[in-house]
Amino acid sequence: MYLAQLNIAHAIAPMDSPIMADFVNNTNRINALAEKSPGFIWRLTDDQGENAYSIQVFDDPAMLTNMSVWKDRESLFNYVYSTDHVEIFKRKKEWFSKLKGMHMVLWYIEEGHIPMLAEGKERLEYLQKYGESEYAFTFKSKF
Repeated sequence: MYLAQLNIAHAIAPMDSPIMADFVNNTNRINALAEKSPGFIWRLTDDQGENAYSIQVFDDPAMLTNMSVWKDRESLFNYVYSTDHVEIFKRKKEWFSKLKGMHMVLWYIEEGHIPMLAEGKERLEYLQKYGESEYAFTFKSKF
């Protein structure tokens, strides 16, 4: 089994705004870091294979979506909290508004399966409605 993750963020300004410039300017570097990280399997990209800004999952165009697949929980956790990614993560208040509900969901998938966005959205909505379970969980739980 592999670990899939989906996370969302609500941008406080359009991606081409000076407010978002430092976030946008770091995106390729942070994505490349993920791809080189131990345990990385796949990440959601646009048709050019770059970022996922243009992929609309929610009705609100300011809602950004990130989805990826990792070998295991530890691989994703290490990337998020033990690489340069954490420095960008700590600055999220500069670029994104606080969300009322959960912003991230984890779930297990069969090896070789690439999750669809609808799958990730459904898992996030499940987590927000019912809480953590083996079906949809966060880093707080070790299913």
